[in-house]
Amino acid sequence: NGTIPPQLGNLSFLMSLDMSRNNFYGELPHELICLRRLRVLGLGINMLSGSIPSWVGSFRQLQHFSLENNSFTGFIPPSISNMSKLETLNLQFNSLQGAIPMEIGNLNKLKYLEMSRNQLSGSLPSEMFNISTSEIIAFQGNSLSGSLPSSICSRLRGLSRLDLSSNELSGIIPASLSKCSKLRVLQLSYNNFSGVMP
Repeated sequence: NGTIPPQLGNLSFLMSLDMSRNNFYGELPHELICLRRLRVLGLGINMLSGSIPSWVGSFRQLQHFSLENNSFTGFIPPSISNMSKLETLNLQFNSLQGAIPMEIGNLNKLKYLEMSRNQLSGSLPSEMFNISTSEIIAFQGNSLSGSLPSSICSRLRGLSRLDLSSNELSGIIPASLSKCSKLRVLQLSYNNFSGVMP
């Protein structure tokens, strides 16, 4: 337990840092910015707090980034889009708020996007549905509003799970969902959708 020691920033050749499932608390030390070779950063299931710092965008080699089950607040920094090699982004079960940054659409290698159980609001950025590598998109239990893009699945041919349940989404369910031919789980419950079932 305790806080994350800033001295970890001295391990400049570190490629993987996994400290998940502990009792760490406090904020992320700025010294971690020195770990430019990181490919894996796992800090999930702790008691970390504060905001997600914008300097996380410095991790340009990062492939897996997980901060799930903590107490992070504030906004998702648009600088996340600088992590161009990211495949997994897991921020579920925090208290993040505000809009989903449209810059997430620049993560063209992203496979796993999990942001369920936060306090996110606003609409779903259409750029997010242009990531052709996506396999899982989950935003369950937020306060997202607006409608689904009419061409939601035109580029998501490999999507296997889409969970947008327990939000405030409205409008019709697009017929283009049929283009997600590998979809195995579709969760749209507890929203305000209307119209006919395509």
